[in-house]
Amino acid sequence: MNKNIIKLVVGPIATNCWIYPLEDNAVAIIDPGDEANAIISALDKAKLIPKYILLTHGHFDHIGAVPILAEAFAGMTQVAIHSKDSEYLGPQSYEIHKNSIKSAMGDTSFLDFYWQQMPAADIILEEGSNIGPFSVLHLPGHTQGSAAFWDKDNGVLFTGDTLFAGAYGRTDLPGGNEEEMYKSLKRLSIMDANITVYPGHGEITAIGRELR
Repeated sequence: MNKNIIKLVVGPIATNCWIYPLEDNAVAIIDPGDEANAIISALDKAKLIPKYILLTHGHFDHIGAVPILAEAFAGMTQVAIHSKDSEYLGPQSYEIHKNSIKSAMGDTSFLDFYWQQMPAADIILEEGSNIGPFSVLHLPGHTQGSAAFWDKDNGVLFTGDTLFAGAYGRTDLPGGNEEEMYKSLKRLSIMDANITVYPGHGEITAIGRELR
C-alpha cells in the first residue's frame, strides 16, 4: 500500500474525513462531515480535484460539508450514498437529521446553526456497486444504509461507523439494529486479516487486529 491517503479530523464529534487518491490529480473524499473550508484548503494545497464524495452513511457528522463541497466543485464531483440512507440527502432531509440528532444528543440547536440544504445524491449505491477503485459492502447496523468502501487491490477498507479500532458503532439511533450490526461485523471478520481499516472516528486499524 503506497497511496498517500490524507486524513482530516473535522467537526465537533471528531469525524475522520479521508481524501483518497485516484488517477492523476483526482481523489475521492470520504465522509466530509464538517469544516468544508479546511477540506477545500487541503485539496487546493495538493492541487487535487474531488471526482467523488463518498458517504459511508447519512449521519450529519459524516455529511455536513457536502453542500459547500458540492457547490464548490459543481460539474466536477458526484455525491454517492447507499440507497437505504439516501433520505439523509435532498430537500426532505432536515427533519430526518433533526430526529436522529435528538435521539443521539437531545439538543438539536447546533443543527439549526450549521444547517445548509443538502443536495440530493448523484449516485445511489447498492451492495456490490463499483465506484472508482472501490466495491461497496452494505453493512447495516449503525444505520440501515451503512456501507464500506473496499479497494481490494490495495487492501484498504473504509468502514465509517461500523467498525472502529477496538469498538463498533452505536445501534441505538434511528435506523440502528444490534442484530444487523452483529451480522455486518461477522462479515468483516472473515475478510483478509491484513486489510487496513480506515474508520469514521479514531485511529487506523486492521481486520486482524480487531479479531484479536
